[in-house]
Amino acid sequence: MCRNIKTLYNFSPPATDDEVHAAALQFVRKLSGFQSPSKANEQVFHQAIEEVSAVARKLLDSLVTNAEPRNREVEAEKARQRNLQRFGE
Repeated sequence: MCRNIKTLYNFSPPATDDEVHAAALQFVRKLSGFQSPSKANEQVFHQAIEEVSAVARKLLDSLVTNAEPRNREVEAEKARQRNLQRFGE
C-alpha cells in the first residue's frame, strides 16, 4: 500500500493539496490497517487524514534545497521505463 505514496518534494509544479491529501490517506490506511473505517472509527480516521495532510504540507513548504526542481513528466517516463524493465510489456 505504501508504494502508492510518491515523493512530493521539489517538483515543478509543486505538489497540489490533492496529492498531499492522497498521500496522507495512504499513510493513515497503512497505519490503521483499514481501507475504510467502521462508523465507530470514521470521525477519527478522517481527522487523522486531515492532520497528517496539514503536517505534510507544512513539511513540504518548509524544506529547502539548492537542487533544481524535477520535471513531473521526465520522472513519470523514468518510472515507466523502470516498470517496463521490471515487469515487461
